[in-house]
Amino acid sequence: MTQQLGLLTEIVDAAVVARTAARLGARGVRLPSFAELARPHGIPQARRTALAAVGPDDADPRNLDRVHWYNAQDRRTLTDLPCHLELPEALTGVKARIVVLLGAPFPMITAHKVLAAYACLVPRLVTGQFDPAVHRAVWPSTGNYCRGGVAISRILGCRGVAVLPENMSRERFAWLEHWVSDPADIVRTPGSESNVKEIYDTCAALEKDPDNVIFNQFCEFGNYLAHRTITGPAAAHVFDHVKAGHPAANLFAFVAATGSAGTLAAGDHLKHHFGARIAAVEALGCPTLLYNGFGEHNIQGIGDKHVPLIHNAMNTDVVVGIDDRATDTLDLLFNTEIGQQYLIERRGLATALVDALPNLGLSGLCNSLAAIKIAKHFELGPDDVILTMATDGADLYASQRPAMLQRHFDGRFDAVAAGETWGRHMAGLGTDHLIELDHWARSRIFNLGYFTWVEQQGVSLEDFTKRRHQAFWDTLLTLVPAWDALITEFNQRTAR
Repeated sequence: MTQQLGLLTEIVDAAVVARTAARLGARGVRLPSFAELARPHGIPQARRTALAAVGPDDADPRNLDRVHWYNAQDRRTLTDLPCHLELPEALTGVKARIVVLLGAPFPMITAHKVLAAYACLVPRLVTGQFDPAVHRAVWPSTGNYCRGGVAISRILGCRGVAVLPENMSRERFAWLEHWVSDPADIVRTPGSESNVKEIYDTCAALEKDPDNVIFNQFCEFGNYLAHRTITGPAAAHVFDHVKAGHPAANLFAFVAATGSAGTLAAGDHLKHHFGARIAAVEALGCPTLLYNGFGEHNIQGIGDKHVPLIHNAMNTDVVVGIDDRATDTLDLLFNTEIGQQYLIERRGLATALVDALPNLGLSGLCNSLAAIKIAKHFELGPDDVILTMATDGADLYASQRPAMLQRHFDGRFDAVAAGETWGRHMAGLGTDHLIELDHWARSRIFNLGYFTWVEQQGVSLEDFTKRRHQAFWDTLLTLVPAWDALITEFNQRTAR
């Protein structure tokens, strides 16, 4: 598993590393370490100053120094605290404080998945497992991770191939069409959000060409480690800020949609340091963890019908299901003039809050609704804090709204539809489809992963089962300083 899943910490081909360092040095590339991305204020001032001349969407190597949680809303400057949005009781209907970290300020793709892509590629690069002069980086995804992979690939001077379902939002494909070097590098697989197996099958075919290297976010532990060591501390910083103003604050839970399970790794950090519960969220239309179920849905970016290899299932405390009718219609409520007018005039929400709600994409809405369910289920009060994430913003789903409008409201969204949406999916949100996990429920979820990873993807039974124990996940943390040492050595070779 060590080599298969990107866990090596030793140089395996010194000649490749030397050639790659020379190649990237000529392109002006300097690789930030995991430690620098966790604490970007420690990046040398000269590098931070140089960023002023670089647009956040430029294919410029200097944008690697923006692949972190401390970008301001302008996506150009550094902020003291990760961008976040607190959802007040007037919106949520619960007294618990629900705080959403925002992924939209990340560079190039306006989503935090660019961090995961960087963390998966760079360890392979500095150990000589990946040669950008020869290999193609293949990025299987349901939308944001493959965009992050293509962006990182282009900056590092290699060819990135995006593999994603054909029915994902038009905005994702428009972005890819602008960034790939060849239209053939956008590989459309059958189906939509729930068709992850079809993505795997396509990657298996691509992997027959030895020049293709698959960076499968669902089993790449660089994804897990980036979120545990970078996203987790960023979330902790936000909670510390909340607690500074409210000393009685208690971090009750961290909530994230399953997806690749990378973001859930931040929960491992928060549980270790604060005792927070970890809640995994999935679409009710495809309730894999809840009911071993299947189906289709439109909460884009949270792929399902399997349990990712990097999901620390035995450390998960709650599973919550969210209906995509709720996320679809709330997207219309939060992103149309009629809906925003209803929120301000009829619900009394502050204009500044309503202006900020488009920071929540479909999966961000999903996570926020799950946080509200948890607050209701556990009867939380004003001292309880729930942290969650919005991977991306609503701008990635504008092309979806006509279909949403037709599907749910026969093509017309008016004040009555706005009131119906609020009443059903905010004020009327219940606590159904929520399970508190005991040992045996966790084991059921863990065991479900066997069919994907051992029977279909060739992971050994020994490697699969060792993940049952928390010691396995904690031991992974030793990889990060080893990778950072290799990154430092690599940068010395490039003279950057």
